[in-house]
Amino acid sequence: MSTTQQTRVGMAGGGPLVQVQAKLKEVDFKVKQWLRKQPIGVEVAAVTVGSAAQGGAIGALMGSFTQDMAAGMPPAAPGLSPQAASSLQQAKAFTGGPMMQARNFAVMTGVNAGITCAMKRLRGGVEDVQTSMVAAFGSGAVFSVVSGVGGTNVAGNALTTGIFFALIQGGIYKVGQSFSKPPTEDLLYSQAKNMLNSLGLQKYEKNFKKGLLTDTTLPLLNDNALRDARIPPGPRLLILDHVKRNQLAPVVAGELSQDEFIAQISVGSSLSNEQLAV
Repeated sequence: MSTTQQTRVGMAGGGPLVQVQAKLKEVDFKVKQWLRKQPIGVEVAAVTVGSAAQGGAIGALMGSFTQDMAAGMPPAAPGLSPQAASSLQQAKAFTGGPMMQARNFAVMTGVNAGITCAMKRLRGGVEDVQTSMVAAFGSGAVFSVVSGVGGTNVAGNALTTGIFFALIQGGIYKVGQSFSKPPTEDLLYSQAKNMLNSLGLQKYEKNFKKGLLTDTTLPLLNDNALRDARIPPGPRLLILDHVKRNQLAPVVAGELSQDEFIAQISVGSSLSNEQLAV
């Protein structure tokens, strides 16, 4: 059953709120599928704008609660030291009114989501601690510039704020990872899992495991293997297209010649046949 069909079944069996949620889920799935087929610039721009809008809304809501705190802060005195003035500016940046907080949160979430999207697209759907830290560094640096927390030393404080954001995000990522370590078996399917996540097909991970479609089998996937794993036609097409594009990437980038690429595929196929024979 396709995602659209599942959504319609859910809509038919629930109340108005369930129907709205199911419809939004269906639209979100279709938009993500469409974006994955677009050039990287289009996807990154769309994700950045969408995330910035969400962050701006959250920031405006938070700013409505903190605007009284910002209003009660005294203005910077003429003889105030640069360090004290910078600290005061930082406090105002985090306790400003709705407009200021909307701007700050829009910048942080938009830049973070845009960099994450770009890195995942360039790295074949991989999202790890490096991706998380680079995105956090970018969002922190841009936040420092836009909010003015850096004072007169814009470049230096953008760098330090970016590093601070990256370290915090990296630490959070590692802590979360330590509490959710996958079973040893899952290590055999890490690339397959990343691929399915990037395609929005996470629910077929169990099909890959039942069919023993480990990471080493990814270059050898074909329609029959996916059909035997009980994966429907639509997702099969998306998976095969993703595998084909990843195999051709080194050729397009000039890292491999066509002859070298064909030789690698031939070697992989012969190894697969020998393993099957054994």
